[in-house]
Amino acid sequence: MTLRRLIKGFRTFRTSYFEGKNTYKSLVKKGQNPTALVIACSDSRNDPALLTQSEPGDIFVVRNVAAIVPPYQPDDNYHGTSAAIEFAIKGLKIKNIIVLGHALCGGVQTLAEQAGKSDKSFEFLSQWITIGAPARDMVNRILPDAPTELKHKAMEQALILTSLNNLMTFPWIKQGVQSGDITVHGWYFDMIEGQLLSYNFAAGEFREIKHKGEGCSHKPQQDNKKCCDSWSLEQLVKRYA
Repeated sequence: MTLRRLIKGFRTFRTSYFEGKNTYKSLVKKGQNPTALVIACSDSRNDPALLTQSEPGDIFVVRNVAAIVPPYQPDDNYHGTSAAIEFAIKGLKIKNIIVLGHALCGGVQTLAEQAGKSDKSFEFLSQWITIGAPARDMVNRILPDAPTELKHKAMEQALILTSLNNLMTFPWIKQGVQSGDITVHGWYFDMIEGQLLSYNFAAGEFREIKHKGEGCSHKPQQDNKKCCDSWSLEQLVKRYA
């Protein structure tokens, strides 16, 4: 895809969408009121708006390598993902948080290959990806001899759970989950099979969302409240053993 194609695409958007619908007029006048915060991977194949067929203003999206949520760490360093989460929850009052991972994640592949060593050719990636070390270490402990593809899939899903656990280190998110004001979700896009899976907190596994509302069939608010220190990586990974 060339830049010329991107510019042509914007012109099509402007004439057929921006000028042809009232969506942006309403958003400009009333502001945004998204129903969910989606923390997704930067992978170009994993577009949350496309996957969910969302309209502008529907979802507030934060994207980074491997859809990682870092632990709560209020200090003088720069925290882009944490700042976006804070704005979504405190500023926009969003009640649903979705961590959206996916199959064939390059970030997870990097995490799997890192195993205690860093690639000096990257200045930021190696340190960022170490946040997912609990997922990698759990998979390597429980599935030491499993095929690489299976280990990567287990790690991709375990990393989603790691991010959900890190969300609970933010005191104002944990409080919201405990009170039932905030609900967290773990989603996994299997781009190989064309399936969307949701983490079932009660069962401790990812299950395909087949019908409307099925992603919430496990009563996430009720099960979220049971968390609130950590959901078990070991329980999840053992299902692949």
